[in-house]
Amino acid sequence: MAKQPPPILEMRNIVKEFPGVRALDNVTMTVQTGDIHSICGENGAGKSTLMKVLSGVHPTGTYQGEIYFNGEPVKFHNIKASEEAGIVIIHQELALIPELSVTENVFMGSEIRTRGLIDWDEERRVTTGLLDHIGLDIDPNTPIKNLGVGQQQMVEIAKALSKDVKLLIFDEPTSALNEEDSANLLELMRDLKSRGITCIMISHKLNEIAAISDAVTVLRDGKTVETYPVVAGKVDEDRIIRSMVGRSLDNRFPDHSPNYGETMFEVKDWTVVHETIPDRLAADHSSFTVRAGEVVGFAGLMGAGRTELARSLFGNSYGQFLGGQMWLNGEELKLKNVQHAIRRGIAYVPEDRKTLGLNLLDSVEKTVVSANLEAIVHGGLLNLDEQTQVAEQYREELRIKTPSVRAGVSTLSGGNQQKVVLAKWMYPDPNLLILDEPTRGIDVGAKFEIYKLIYKLADQGRGVIVISSELPELLGICDRIYTICEGEITGVTNARETNQEELMRLMTLTSTTATDPDATDDTDVPIGEGVN
Repeated sequence: MAKQPPPILEMRNIVKEFPGVRALDNVTMTVQTGDIHSICGENGAGKSTLMKVLSGVHPTGTYQGEIYFNGEPVKFHNIKASEEAGIVIIHQELALIPELSVTENVFMGSEIRTRGLIDWDEERRVTTGLLDHIGLDIDPNTPIKNLGVGQQQMVEIAKALSKDVKLLIFDEPTSALNEEDSANLLELMRDLKSRGITCIMISHKLNEIAAISDAVTVLRDGKTVETYPVVAGKVDEDRIIRSMVGRSLDNRFPDHSPNYGETMFEVKDWTVVHETIPDRLAADHSSFTVRAGEVVGFAGLMGAGRTELARSLFGNSYGQFLGGQMWLNGEELKLKNVQHAIRRGIAYVPEDRKTLGLNLLDSVEKTVVSANLEAIVHGGLLNLDEQTQVAEQYREELRIKTPSVRAGVSTLSGGNQQKVVLAKWMYPDPNLLILDEPTRGIDVGAKFEIYKLIYKLADQGRGVIVISSELPELLGICDRIYTICEGEITGVTNARETNQEELMRLMTLTSTTATDPDATDDTDVPIGEGVN
């Protein structure tokens, strides 16, 4: 019988404290060589903090406990030290320089030099090979700012693979990817495993954990609940949920009986030029409707134009408008800017919370009220007591984990930052709420709470648009789902009468014709015609 190699990693009794919070409380974890080891837990459970301790982001001396790598005790004073040992972390929040090219970002700090000069040709050649390996078809000279969030995530992976990596840590690697790209990434992880690279994956997507894991560690409230080996494809998801949230969660989606009203929001022939590619339409004569009390989903592959369409509708905040019309509650809207959109009853939760959703210098309470300051201004003065009360209300409702609403949003975990962004756009009390990847980086228990809030808004007669890369999520919470491909709306289906395969088929079409399954008579209704 072959002798099992020693663990590649042991973390023993790790304690990490921040002001007012013990983020890690005697956490212990062992990772076997060559495994894909998943770490699960609710937002704020300590997952990312533990990996930051391992990778030197939180250097030795700032925590208690011991770390053994390849059987030897290690103390990392910075990220460079951990990378030299062969540990590379891909953070949930990307660490790329927008103005530089893909190649420049991949080799930042580890440039290939010939006779003291950077060998740009060799760097581009190696970068092209790395991009091909991970299935990302882009020019290595492309500036990072011209890439979508999902593509930037893949560049981070290419950057990690450019190093002599032995242990690769993925912090929510597929949170910005659609189903197809997520599957490609999981296949890439299997390939890395076959090449002897050990992987640690932090993820809230239990189906991915079940498909790929050799072992699972569950954290709750900064403590290790359990670590156990599993067989890939046979993971007990219910066991993970019970360990994560301390209770069973029988249904991933709340029960809901929709009560539709008349069409409240309609878009017709909406056409917008891509922001960075002048000869490309980000929205190509897009037409759709949303009824009062309805949750409408938008599905599409990465780069299909979902986010571009949403942002262009929200006060012309994306691209160059060419033509089209929109109506809200029967009144045509010609929005000049984002502030105008907010005042007319439209809110938009962006997918990129760090760049578009938050001011990281602000506190939680300032962020929550920032989109509707008028509501707490009296006599020209901001009522700070009301500001705190509003923030406390959403803190409780969304289960935002923070020691105080006066804490900076930069101190929160990624998932809790997402909840703050949601609170910010719920507070203006919009008639139409556009949610772009609303549960990105949010754990399964918190997702359930977000879904209940979406239904609560719909039951109040509001319209809700949900853009998501997770097809099961769209099928679970939406009433109708529109599909987009290359800026064109290619289909619309009743969510309860379709499946992932049909959505994927529609997501890869280029035809602009489709019919609405919820028409009130027996005649097919072209997309864009109101359903009353």
